[in-house]
Formats: sequence, structure tokens, C-alpha cells
Amino acid sequence: MAKGISVKLKTYSDTVPKLLSLIKLNEEIKKHSKIILKPYLHSDLVRSTKAEFVEPILRFCLHHKNPDAQVFIADGVDGADTMQLFNELGYNKLAEAYSIGLIDLNNSAVKEIRDGEFLKFERIMYPEVLLDTFIISLPYLNEDSETGITGSLAAMLNTFPASYYNGLFSSKKTKIRKEPIRYAIHDILKCKMPDLAVIDASSKGMVLAGQPLEMDKQAVKLIGNQPGDVSYLRLIEDSFKPKAEKGKDIEMVG
Repeated sequence: MAKGISVKLKTYSDTVPKLLSLIKLNEEIKKHSKIILKPYLHSDLVRSTKAEFVEPILRFCLHHKNPDAQVFIADGVDGADTMQLFNELGYNKLAEAYSIGLIDLNNSAVKEIRDGEFLKFERIMYPEVLLDTFIISLPYLNEDSETGITGSLAAMLNTFPASYYNGLFSSKKTKIRKEPIRYAIHDILKCKMPDLAVIDASSKGMVLAGQPLEMDKQAVKLIGNQPGDVSYLRLIEDSFKPKAEKGKDIEMVG
């Protein structure tokens, strides 16, 4: 699989399936028994991944998956009720239409992970459902005052379960912010790196798909900055460099 492909957006229903075919997701998806589509939901709804963007990806996965494989949509909103936002953003209707489950990662069963490669966390309580799973990170590209951008890797901050990382008197996951946020991104990715990123960059007229780190670097360029300007990307690039170097160059398709 290539590092990534960037295409001009016509419509979600037209462009997204073609993009997924170009990166040969139809071949990759058959290898996995569990697939999780991981949108990024935010209490500010305009920053959230649209259900309209996720639908053609869900439909593609259901069509091409192994017949026995399961597909879910999962997230764990920071500072808000995940299931309520699923409903407000149209994910409940999507789940009903395609007979798939929605998972609130804030309250799902966890596994304690201790890893010598963590930079700041001694241990992380990680949602079990995400382990041994093909994860597709599906952010809506935004600039972000805390992380620089809402990319496919920063979106994984929502996988910290609120039941363990909320502050004592706060609904926000304040316990992941004791150190600069780049360390929380790094350490949660040491538990599990998403396997694929599909980024809705419709505000820039594009959709990107491929290796998560490479796609985030391209997304930064779309908003007029450089990857070196984003601290979490510098940290991840250094820490995950051998994995990041695999694959072909990024392609631009008109």
C-alpha cells in the first residue's frame, strides 16, 4: 500500500469509494476480523467528523470485508456525552441503517498497558475493543489551538477513557494534560497506532487516505503550515520513524 493518496473532492459518495479503491483497502480489509471506524467527535459539532463522510467508508468496508468480520463505529468524546453526540450528528441513524454497533470508548472495558516506550505515562488504561482491531481514523481537518491540527493521530486522544482520565470535578480528560499534549498523543499511539487514516479535508477541497503519520503531515501543508510546526508530529516522526519510512511516496490524483 502506498504511503497515501490525496484526491480532489467532488462528493463524498463519489470520491471516497474511488479513493479507497486506489489505496486497495478492498484487499486489506479482508484480512481482518474486526474493523473499527474511529471518527473524531467534539462538543463543538462543526469540528466533528460528519456522518455523511463516514457512510461511504462504512458501506465500502461492509461490502469488501470478510463475511465473518465485524464493523463498529467508536469514539470517546472529551467533555461531553458520546452517545448523545452520536445521536445529534446522525450516527444513530447510520448504525440502524447498516445494522452495526456504536461504541462509547469512555465507558468500555479496558486493559492496563505498561510499556517502556511511554514517555510520560507509567501505565495507560486502554479500551480493549481497540486491540487486535483494524482501526481507521476519520478526522475532519481543523486547525486546533492545543494540538495544531485535528489530524488522524491527534484524534486518537479520544481513546483515553473518560472513566479513568476525567478530572475529579471536571468532565474533561484533564489527567492527560498534566504534561504538554504531544506526550499524551505519543503514549496513546504506543498502545495502538491506527492502521489507516482517511481525512476529510473538504474545507480545502480534498480527501486524503493512507498511513496516518504521512496523512497528518500532508494535512498540515493543506492548511498552510509545515509538519515541523506541529510539535506532536515532530515527536511521532522521531519515535515511529522506521515504520513511517515504509511504503511508496504520496500520490496526488486529480
